[in-house]
This record gives sequence, C-alpha cells and structure tokens, in this order.
Amino acid sequence: MTPSRQLIFVSKNPAKQNEARQILTPLGIDVVADLLTINELQTVDTEALVRDKAMKAFRMIGRPLFVEHTGLYLDMLGGFPGGLTDIFWESLQKDRFAKLFASKSDRALAKTHIGYVDGRRIHIFDGEISGRIVRPRGNPRFQWDCVFEPEGSKKTFAEMGERKNDVSMRRIALEKLHGHLEKHA
Repeated sequence: MTPSRQLIFVSKNPAKQNEARQILTPLGIDVVADLLTINELQTVDTEALVRDKAMKAFRMIGRPLFVEHTGLYLDMLGGFPGGLTDIFWESLQKDRFAKLFASKSDRALAKTHIGYVDGRRIHIFDGEISGRIVRPRGNPRFQWDCVFEPEGSKKTFAEMGERKNDVSMRRIALEKLHGHLEKHA
C-alpha cells in the first residue's frame, strides 16, 4: 500500500523511527523523521513525560506530530525505572542490568507511550508486552532489547530482528494511533 498521509515523528533515535516506519507504512502512513532533540522531563510518570515532550515538540514545529517513550517496568522494583529507563540503562549497561534483574519468575513490562498532537490537544496511546529480564542475547545496539524476552518467546527482542515489529509494545501503541487517525480523518 502506498502511504496516503504523512506524519512527523520526533525522535533522536533512528532505530525507533525505522520501527515506526516499518509498522505504519503498510497502514498508509508515511513517517517523516524529525531528529529534533527534546529535553525530556525526568520522572517516573511516563504519561506526564510524553505529554511534556509532545507539547515541546509541537511548540517548535507547529504541525501535527507524535513522540514516544518506551520503558521497562520491573515488578521487583515496583514498576521502576519506567520513564527513567534510558538513564537507568545508560548507567548500568547490559551486563550489570542483567546481573541485577535477570529472573525466571519476576515479571517485567515493556511499555510504549505515544503522544500525538493534532494541533488542539494531545492524545496518548499505549502498548505493553509482558516478559522477563534475561542475560544479554542478540545485538545490544538497541538498548535493552538484548535483555528483554517477551512472554511466550524463547528469544529476546534483539534476537527476533524485524520480527519484533510483529509483536512489540510499539506496534500495539502505533496501531492505536492509526485507529485514532482513521476515525478522525
């Protein structure tokens, strides 16, 4: 299907932009990447973080757009690090992260929150996948994909490659965004 609508995705992460493009292009949306850096609110309240990031991006660009934030919510830490996953990951990296949190029984949630600004208001869409933290497997280039094994899988997101896009929390959230756009077209 040829994309019928363009939508700006503000993210400094080319891997996230690529995943969004792979998921939304077949649904008729041409993802226009904008590498604008947004100073993110540092909070465990991911919805507040996404709302703040979406408003900042809209003030700078002035056109409908979306932003997203994806994080890990560890049961053993009461849902932490959530909105602070990037900082947490950058401090620990894959080996220490896995050493501290890998578990056969403790659950982890991978959640994506998307903030879409239509010019009048911010709409939030989310998606989540249950899984667990395991020792690093697969390419570590996309942060914690190498330590997150979704429930029902024997592979980490990193080991899945592009097949991750068929089952990910980002897909769930982007499909909700797509549904909203279709309903309000």
